[in-house]
Amino acid sequence: MHTSVTVSYLWGLSRAHHTPQCVMKLPSDTCCSGCGALMHCTDPEIPGYLPSEKFKALAEEDQLKKATCQRCFLINHHQKALNVTMSKEEYRAIVKGIKSEKALVLLIVDLLDLPDSIIPDLPELVGKNKHIVILGNKTDLLPGDGENYLQRIKRQLKAYCESMGISTIDNKDIHLISAKTGYGIENLITRLQSTWKYKGDVYLVGMANAGKSTLFNTLLESDYCKSRASDVIHKATISPWPGTTLNLLKFPIINPTPYRMFRRAERLKQASHLTEDDMNPEELKRIIQFSKQRYLVGHIGRTFLANQPPKKTLVEFDPDSLSFGEDLEEDVKKDPSLDSSTDAELSYNEIKDAHWFYDTPGIMKEHDVLSLLNEQEVKLVVPTQAITPRTFVMKPGMVLFLGALARIDYLEGKSSCWLTVVASNRIPVHITSLDKADAIYQKHAGNTFLAVPSGDEERMKTFPPLVAQDFELQRQGCNTAIADIKISSAGWVAVTAAERDQLLLRTRAPEAAGLINKTPAYKTRKPQALVDTGLSEKAAERLKVRRKN
Repeated sequence: MHTSVTVSYLWGLSRAHHTPQCVMKLPSDTCCSGCGALMHCTDPEIPGYLPSEKFKALAEEDQLKKATCQRCFLINHHQKALNVTMSKEEYRAIVKGIKSEKALVLLIVDLLDLPDSIIPDLPELVGKNKHIVILGNKTDLLPGDGENYLQRIKRQLKAYCESMGISTIDNKDIHLISAKTGYGIENLITRLQSTWKYKGDVYLVGMANAGKSTLFNTLLESDYCKSRASDVIHKATISPWPGTTLNLLKFPIINPTPYRMFRRAERLKQASHLTEDDMNPEELKRIIQFSKQRYLVGHIGRTFLANQPPKKTLVEFDPDSLSFGEDLEEDVKKDPSLDSSTDAELSYNEIKDAHWFYDTPGIMKEHDVLSLLNEQEVKLVVPTQAITPRTFVMKPGMVLFLGALARIDYLEGKSSCWLTVVASNRIPVHITSLDKADAIYQKHAGNTFLAVPSGDEERMKTFPPLVAQDFELQRQGCNTAIADIKISSAGWVAVTAAERDQLLLRTRAPEAAGLINKTPAYKTRKPQALVDTGLSEKAAERLKVRRKN
């Protein structure tokens, strides 16, 4: 299982350098370039761990600063997560370091997990005097149900944030983006450079698995980062497992001088008239692929490109090699043309007065169904493609299974209702009758039929029991759902009833799923493909996608 190992690994922040300080005596002051944890060889359960032989070899060769820890290596190369986490208090302690800083705060929110992905006490955590910009991420995964569905999602995001004490004076400080496809990123950069400019540091905060590290990597290779820094700074480790980033990662922000802003505006103007004939083949392939999957797509360019120096060597290791006594020297991947004396690094003059963009650790949620799942199950539950809603007509006495994670029993109602599942398309949905539901769960929970969880009877022995919760719902209007029954980190089920009907539903899910009845987000219609304004009408026509108005 993807269980948490609470480690007594206390962190603090140095205001001068924003580097983690550990109360344990560790043999290194070097941070992992993937997650930000201090590198060490003392305990595999502590973030930043490297096997002692590998740690010693890298330290002797002065290669440690280029290495990633064992955890990041396994995530990146084997899609395997170690059971190494920090406690909620330790995550929060790092983010609290923002309180004393003059800084802009970017709150990134997972739009598929509202309202759970909003940090409820953010003003108290970062300081009530902070300017907060709200970023609704994973817009590309949302099903569209009409011309103005994005505006409705934006209004709902604002309302949820205001209910938790996070308000914005200007609606332009609320952005719908996709860190994965680039949708809305250029507009975000323009807004940050024209309002915040170069007043201080910028901190990216949010709940675990909201997409912070993906956005960090996207901005690292954009006009928001110093042009040469993207060749020097290693990308953040990203994965579907919550809590990947364990400490602060950073890159220097470019100073948006009037000349640079003018040059950038000229580039964006030219990009708005691009056709597919003018685009880079790889970029065109990306646009076509995303558009076929009904993604919202954006093009992110670079106005200022430094002379491309040789990429810095990334030191990696094979964790299995230590078991077979292989030569440690062979694990270090080297380019003969490079040595430690000629590595590309930012000079003192480039960073002496720089302001920085920080990726902070994700705040752990109070309820998170992912905490109950193993690696393969997490991959099934976390959506990676645009969601296609699945609607089922339900009569009283029928039951809907969402894998073996949850079930919804339709107990009472005058007529049929509609349940629309908005969740990863890899989670199977099964409809049955109330008298057969218990037997089906007992027989198929843990098997391929219900898929999640998976692992037969042995797996289900460690999976918590399903807890019942009743919802009484009444029809409120036409063409809209009555409610969304939400499962934390796994999506929701929209409930639509016939006119003047009143329903009684009994839901069952593990307590960690945090089932709630939230305001409906969508009408249940087939989504339409949109692309960002980086493509011309001609290009959009050829790609058989519709341009955003």
